[in-house]
Amino acid sequence: MNCNLFRTSLFVFAVASLSYFSAQAQNTIGQSEEYRPITTAVPFLSVTPDARSAGMGDAGVAISPDANATYWNPAKLGFLETDLGVSLSYTPWLSKIVNDMSLSQLSAHKKLTANSSLALSLLYFDLGELNFTDGVGNPIQNFNPKEYAVSLAYGQKLSENLSLGVGARFIHSNLSGNVNVGGSGGVVGESQPGNSVAVDLGIYYTKDLAIGGKNYNLALGGNVSNIGAKISYTTAGRKDFLPTNLRLGTAFTMELDPYNKITLAIDGNKLLVPYTQSDDPAANDDTNVFSGIVKSFSDAPGGGSEELKEITVSSGLEYWYDNMFAARAGYFYENELKGGRQYFTMGLGVRYQKFGVDAAYLIPNEQNNPLAQTLRFSLHFRLDGAEAE
Repeated sequence: MNCNLFRTSLFVFAVASLSYFSAQAQNTIGQSEEYRPITTAVPFLSVTPDARSAGMGDAGVAISPDANATYWNPAKLGFLETDLGVSLSYTPWLSKIVNDMSLSQLSAHKKLTANSSLALSLLYFDLGELNFTDGVGNPIQNFNPKEYAVSLAYGQKLSENLSLGVGARFIHSNLSGNVNVGGSGGVVGESQPGNSVAVDLGIYYTKDLAIGGKNYNLALGGNVSNIGAKISYTTAGRKDFLPTNLRLGTAFTMELDPYNKITLAIDGNKLLVPYTQSDDPAANDDTNVFSGIVKSFSDAPGGGSEELKEITVSSGLEYWYDNMFAARAGYFYENELKGGRQYFTMGLGVRYQKFGVDAAYLIPNEQNNPLAQTLRFSLHFRLDGAEAE
């Protein structure tokens, strides 16, 4: 099997789980001047796992803390009010195309002191069963690719309004099941699972305001996630960047009356991965992680205007009635040059004593989009002795 073809087919398969080719991208990516996405290994780390944020257009870095803060911003853990909680989320992925691909997350948190909390999460991506063939179509084996990330995060409140957080993550990606790969000169390596470790750094600020006799809250959040070593999928192959990401956002909550409140949240995201790695393997291998982060701000072929197009925007609204019933809506925007994901979202939530459930639904702008009809579900459990608010 041709090594480059093998790795490319696996890589494109994984990336296709997150994005789709727009009409301008029907040509080969390397030949198209209209479609220049930044590609990385383990793109499942960039998929929103929980239904609450999914219903808000994938915004989450500055919204109120919950058990899923490990994914969005570890600094929010410092402001958690519950002593012990667990959340379980499930997403059937690309259900319009396949019926055996899914993303799941299990997360839990525990307060250590009045001003700090520790959280643990498992993010698991099942890609379903694949049939591997060689270059002429002869079957090699059937295999079920799987990826997962185990994360440990800590958040510490530094003052009444400010907290910092840090997270550590182990990443495992097994896409091929150790199939032998070769080039025109013979076998050059064997595929292998990719492993890496990464860290997250977060900051969170929240301030209660009283204006005109009404209560408001302003929150700001920032998180740099997946800062870690590159991954290699073959014993003789190149290494690919993790989806290192900068996320900045704000959330503004208005208490309309004692029973009704609404939150507006906006996040901006930028991959801190150099563009040149996507079509120059040699440059990719020679660029280390921190050099890649620096290059990611200035290496777009179109200059500064294209760098701005690499920023995705997530915006959402969340309405709560009596802290029991929630309705959500949002919009996610990615420039067509960089992937073209653009979709509306909606969601509902219920909290009753120590139990909660959220659901979200995705509505793409274009018909026949593989992301259409994506549903997410999340369950929440309070395990401490205190009653829910």
